Amino acid sequence: MSALSQLYEGKAKIIYTTEDPEVLIAHFKDDATAFNAQKRGTIQGKGQMNCTISSRLFEQLEAQGIQTHYLEQLNGNDMRVKAVKIIPLEVVIRNIAAGSLCQQTGIPLGQILPKPLVEFHYKNDALGDPLLTRDRTLLLELATPEQLDQIQQVALEVNQHLQAFFTRCGITLVDFKLEFGLDSAQTLLLADEISPDTCRLWNAAETDPNLRVMDKDRFRRDLGNVEAGYQQVLERILNQASGRN
Repeated sequence: MSALSQLYEGKAKIIYTTEDPEVLIAHFKDDATAFNAQKRGTIQGKGQMNCTISSRLFEQLEAQGIQTHYLEQLNGNDMRVKAVKIIPLEVVIRNIAAGSLCQQTGIPLGQILPKPLVEFHYKNDALGDPLLTRDRTLLLELATPEQLDQIQQVALEVNQHLQAFFTRCGITLVDFKLEFGLDSAQTLLLADEISPDTCRLWNAAETDPNLRVMDKDRFRRDLGNVEAGYQQVLERILNQASGRN
């Protein structure tokens, strides 16, 4: 790995510098956390699976004109990415009611939303990543009004492309989290990762509310077979990306 030094370590990845200040290396870890890191564990092979899944999904989005930080997958766990300054927002896109949306609103689990819902959460572990209104986001100066408009537009475009792709994989995209960053030219880029860690993914052919889960909810909810869920997502994505059915 052509890295100079560790720049940052998060819950799921370690970021390294390279000889090029515009390029970083993201190393995906097997560590698993949930509930703001109150629950910790290890998902065997998760780093490699998430790195590969994210790489293939970034490639799919780049082909659709979405600008991302992705450059290439170096090996199993390592991805070359463009250096960006992360905007401290977690952008959640919801197509079907699940998780905190159900807990906070009483909307039944599995109810299809009339249109995709875009939420902004403050990326701040100490505060528990709270849900923000647009005015609070602007008050905190986390992004400009123009950046928020662009983020919302790109998030909805990403949702449209991912929904179509996952449908071809036999997977229902329930909801997912995105992060964005600014490169040295102040261009907004989709960053971080897109994986079973950051998406709720259900097997479209399965109706059982536990058996259909293919994402980190298997870890959060102690459903077991966590690695198998991730592996199934990986295999379906690889088959679809390569044109195999």
